[in-house]
Amino acid sequence: MAIKVHGLAVAACTVRVLLCLHEKGLEYELVPVDVFNGAHKKQPYLSLNPFGQIPALEDEDIKLFESRAICKYLANKYKDKGTDLLRSSSLKESAIAEIWMEVEAHQLNGPLRALIHQFVLNPLRGKVPDEKIVEGELEKLEKVLDVYEERLSKSKYLGGDFYTMADLNNLPYLLYFMKTPKASYVTSRPHVNAWWNDISSRPATIKVSEGMTMI
Repeated sequence: MAIKVHGLAVAACTVRVLLCLHEKGLEYELVPVDVFNGAHKKQPYLSLNPFGQIPALEDEDIKLFESRAICKYLANKYKDKGTDLLRSSSLKESAIAEIWMEVEAHQLNGPLRALIHQFVLNPLRGKVPDEKIVEGELEKLEKVLDVYEERLSKSKYLGGDFYTMADLNNLPYLLYFMKTPKASYVTSRPHVNAWWNDISSRPATIKVSEGMTMI
């Protein structure tokens, strides 16, 4: 049975899984979930993710949810295919990549997600960005990007001189953020900007971003 991804091509967490699949060169079927009519909060979708969030993945007899966990599963199971995203053959390299995967999840994801909500989702709902929220989240983002700038002044990618899941996990929200009026927070930092230009121009990124029609 082919790998099935239940989600939406415009949803950031689904994008993360699709990026991983393309980096690994794996075939898959994207099964759209009608979140606009609440299909993700009902059966049969709740049998895939009891929390009613997208995406979910089916691969043979296993069913998974949580995008970062799905990506780790795919990178481990198909480690001999495509890009080596976890550097599992080297304890040192895998540990460094893991650190920056955690940084993305716990430091960068929050402010970026909030900013995308303000600049992308609010206008779709006929609302204007809340400037107070924007200001607060930009302050948080600045601090994280300053750490990224320091790190990327010493290595090409977050995990070292090789592209890993530590870089990939940043892409879903950055792809949206870089279309907002605040993209200069990235472009004004030379090492972060060079890193962004690199990871956003990868074939897998270009292919997946073509499906992000909300941009």
